[in-house]
Amino acid sequence: MEFEDHVRTRHDALLRSARRLVRDPLGAQDLLQTALLRTYRRWDRVTDKRLADAYLRRVVINTRTEWWRARRLEEVPTERLPEASVGVSSAQHADRALLTEVLGGLAPRQRSVVVLRYCEQMTTYETAATLGMAPGTVKSTLHRALVRLRQEMARSDPDAASASAVRCG
Repeated sequence: MEFEDHVRTRHDALLRSARRLVRDPLGAQDLLQTALLRTYRRWDRVTDKRLADAYLRRVVINTRTEWWRARRLEEVPTERLPEASVGVSSAQHADRALLTEVLGGLAPRQRSVVVLRYCEQMTTYETAATLGMAPGTVKSTLHRALVRLRQEMARSDPDAASASAVRCG
């Protein structure tokens, strides 16, 4: 399969993956474009094109991690997370905005595991293969990330603390 054909057919799904890693829609597009450019340069190295999505997701995650590390020194930690700017239109929208905000506070590795397991609905083994780690590491990283998510959500919105499941969409 040619690179252009793959991107044409999988662009929406790849953009959704990038959007779950970056809050800003334009930032997600930039992230995907950067990952696509990096992948295009190495497309001939992807011998099994059936694994192209996994390869692209890995490039997206690595790129996001690089960006996070580059900006990390510019960020100033605060005691409390800023209030989520959500309207009163629906509780689901508010929950999603809060979850997105809290996900942004996780370390890139933890965020990647949560996104792949719950948003992309990958199995533990698929997540491990995509991220290049052992399944046990995925499980322990996911456990720590979920504990932190619950704590941060309870701190930000006590009503959200009762929601124990991560829902993406």
